[in-house]
Amino acid sequence: MKIMLVDDQPLFRNGVASLLRAKGHQVVAEAANGQEALETLQHVCPDLILMDIQMPAMGGLEATRHIKAHYPEAKIVILTVSDEEQDLFDAIKSGASSYLLKDLEALEFFAALEAIQEGEAVLPSRLAGKLLEEFRSQALRAGVPQLEPILSLREQEVLGLVAQGFANKEVADRLGVTENTAKYHMKNILGKLHLQNRAQVVAWAARHGIPPGPL
Repeated sequence: MKIMLVDDQPLFRNGVASLLRAKGHQVVAEAANGQEALETLQHVCPDLILMDIQMPAMGGLEATRHIKAHYPEAKIVILTVSDEEQDLFDAIKSGASSYLLKDLEALEFFAALEAIQEGEAVLPSRLAGKLLEEFRSQALRAGVPQLEPILSLREQEVLGLVAQGFANKEVADRLGVTENTAKYHMKNILGKLHLQNRAQVVAWAARHGIPPGPL
């Protein structure tokens, strides 16, 4: 995957770039702020842009809005220290497809990237519920019928397999993903459904009639 890094801390950029290259990804460009990112995008076409929020000259949220206006197909993932709900809301409204926190372990980070590469929207589990609540509140204010939180299609597949009693490695083998990615999806399922363990997930799936995952 061709990746562009946008962060005002050179040491952090260098560290992330080294990790990405070690996993076979190509870092095609780096920028220290949103303005540099806009200028650089005239010459490169990354598959993914990892974007910080707080940067001089032009921050990540403003840069995301400008990039999506000029390059609507661009896939932008916010990578930040901020776990503020408002930053998450603003990032999604600005056009970011996912929101990652910098306190991720390396394995979690790459599992998230794999999920994003598959087309999933990845959010911190502790913030995802708040985002859903905000969207439901907006829907109610607009007179739209309230909807229950829905897991992503991949998370529903994982849930269906877990409900059948498959372990993480078996889930990963059946879905053609790594075991770390399967664990990452399971962690998100627990967070979104406010459950504590695997047994509660199985019980939740049974109560809600979740269909079995792919065989």
